[in-house]
Amino acid sequence: MSDTHKPWSEELKVSGENLLSEIERLIHEGNVNHIVIKNSEGHTLVEFPVVIGVLGFVLAPFLAAVAALATYAANFTVVVTRVEPPPVV
Repeated sequence: MSDTHKPWSEELKVSGENLLSEIERLIHEGNVNHIVIKNSEGHTLVEFPVVIGVLGFVLAPFLAAVAALATYAANFTVVVTRVEPPPVV
């Protein structure tokens, strides 16, 4: 069996009021490679790679943009790409 894992994605439905805290939580998990935020119609609003070891001041402008997005819509879909085995359900 190979030690490498294929990337897999999950979609999270998030309200506007919880968007920023959910993005921060995902970044702090440390196993996320890519995040896409979509509006309720499925249009991509913002997309960014998450690099291990990224410093907070580098993410600050992005998080400010996420906070601004959250004021304009009620519901979002956050697509998270990870490179580890999916959780066993």
